[in-house]
Amino acid sequence: MNLQRVFSYIRRAVDDYNMIESGDRIAVGISGGKDSLTLLYGLHGLMRFYPKSYEIRAVTVDLGFGNLNLDKIKELCSQLNIPYTIVKTDIANIIFQERRESNPCSLCAKMRKGALNEAIKAAGCNKVAYAHHKDDVVETMLMSLIYEGRFHTFSPVTYLDRMDLTVIRPLMYMNEADVIGFVNKMGLPVVKSPCPADGYTKREYIKNLLKGLNQENPGVKERMFTAICNGKMEGWCRNGKQ
Repeated sequence: MNLQRVFSYIRRAVDDYNMIESGDRIAVGISGGKDSLTLLYGLHGLMRFYPKSYEIRAVTVDLGFGNLNLDKIKELCSQLNIPYTIVKTDIANIIFQERRESNPCSLCAKMRKGALNEAIKAAGCNKVAYAHHKDDVVETMLMSLIYEGRFHTFSPVTYLDRMDLTVIRPLMYMNEADVIGFVNKMGLPVVKSPCPADGYTKREYIKNLLKGLNQENPGVKERMFTAICNGKMEGWCRNGKQ
């Protein structure tokens, strides 16, 4: 997976769903994982030739586990001349020590997004880019179908009226395998998640389920993604048209 193909995937998503307008200040939420680093690198490169001018900055929410080394990500942002903000929080202590949550992921995600959005608004950004790729789109749909009994997944673009902030997902056309290939090719400084629940979640179960389905029925993931794109769900109209 080369850089030009990453640009192609991102630009297609940005154009199909009008994700970027001239003058946008876009924050990229950096977890340290492969997806967010690919998105940061891709959006930075796209800036050089995209017809609408925009700015980006990187933001990481430190959950407070005490073992998150972000030095190499700081170096990468410095090399790319991207402003980088690290938001220190006590989320880990609240969830695992004070509340001792048996199912910590939902509350953690809510608190993490809250801290991220506040930092983004304080930095004067009007948009935040999440690094959800095609596999995430399909996995979220399967989770909703299996655990909630509805056909639903997140939208390519979501406006958060309470925060006056727009969420965009420029990696939505990339397969996870493409992201892995790109990160390995570029040698991006991936930081392993310090969360003790990492790898033991419902999403991990669904990820493995989808992998098995796709192995037994080649192309099933692509067909599911096509069904989502054509399913007339809110927010999934390309350029305002179904």
